Amino acid sequence: MKALVTGAAGQLGLELTRVFGQDGEVVALPRARLDICDHEAVLHVTRETRPDVILNCAAYNDVDGAETDPGAAMQVNGFGVRSLAAAARETGAVLVHYGTDFVFDGMAVHPYDESASPGPQSVYATSKLLGEWFARGAPRHYVLRVESLFGGGTEAVDPTVRPLGSTVDRMVDAMLAGRPVRGVTDRTVSPSYVPDVAAATRSLVMGNAAVGLYHCVNTGRATWFEVAWAAASRLGCEPLLSPITMSEVQTRAARPRFCALSNGKIVAAGATMPTWEDALDRYLAARIGEM
Repeated sequence: MKALVTGAAGQLGLELTRVFGQDGEVVALPRARLDICDHEAVLHVTRETRPDVILNCAAYNDVDGAETDPGAAMQVNGFGVRSLAAAARETGAVLVHYGTDFVFDGMAVHPYDESASPGPQSVYATSKLLGEWFARGAPRHYVLRVESLFGGGTEAVDPTVRPLGSTVDRMVDAMLAGRPVRGVTDRTVSPSYVPDVAAATRSLVMGNAAVGLYHCVNTGRATWFEVAWAAASRLGCEPLLSPITMSEVQTRAARPRFCALSNGKIVAAGATMPTWEDALDRYLAARIGEM
């Protein structure tokens, strides 16, 4: 199998490059080598490489920045995906596109499943929902909603680009450096460990699972404070942690308060999604092993 990874310099892109490299050739393209907003460049690359699967990790992830620059968010998260879907349709490739929990309004009390109606509350969320719709233009597609990603590949595709750390990564960095950490008590998430997301992606693609929308997150849910507390207790850093609420955090864009996702569908399709606590243990063991 030949895979093409866009946005290959990010955490998820790096991990997918490693995982799919076990099955054949991977063409890993960071933004410097392929801007998915360039429609002709996308078509040229896919015609030249003829991938069996296109894994789109390119995204505009500046949630607050999208409020003041909506055009950039729409181009990358929406219209860039339309170009990839057109390329996949032309070449017969499978398109894998990653969505987000932000497409929901956060008013639920139980984890959202794939049948739940979206209700985006920000420009970023709207742009990501647009990308989901465009991804469906590829006859064979998987739209995988992920959230609160952490961990992942560390070997840079482009040595001049360092992957941006996630919330969990930044909290653990601070704890290991002895700096104080604040955890939000009123925002509930389903943390997603990048290696588990990549393995689940491979399981769907290699297993020829039914195409469509899946929630690709680790099992369980927690507030950000609970996630931070779990990490702090494992590292012996509890005194560094303090609770805050969303009202104390200054953000330009709205964040959904409850955005836990149900992963029942992807598990039924054959993917293994361990609990977020198990994933956190493995992540911290890897981090400590690097020291």
